[in-house]
Amino acid sequence: MSLLSEFMQKEQQLKQLQAEMDRLQNDDRLKAELAFKEKLEALMREFNKSSADVISLLDPQGNKPAAKASAATGSGRRKRKLKIYKNPNTGEVVETRGGNQKTLKAWKDEHGSDKVESWLVRVEE
Repeated sequence: MSLLSEFMQKEQQLKQLQAEMDRLQNDDRLKAELAFKEKLEALMREFNKSSADVISLLDPQGNKPAAKASAATGSGRRKRKLKIYKNPNTGEVVETRGGNQKTLKAWKDEHGSDKVESWLVRVEE
């Protein structure tokens, strides 16, 4: 990409961002949120409180919103157990959380799945 085309592309992006900024600045919801934030910060200064103080006051159990969101969406999967295999022929060690590990697959192709599973040394959480 030439320097001139890159400049023109960045200039176009700047114009788009400026248009978005103008739209947001005229949004009444943003104005209300900014007013709320200013009033809240003024109260925090008046009572000498930090953000953490306010959060602990409003949520004494310390529940994290991100933790709730991930649990609610179901994407918070439990980690797989770490399996450690040791090849008795070569002494090579493989640590994996899944069965798709390259060396482990090669061992299973060469020696058979049952044989390689007998090389399992330990399983960790």
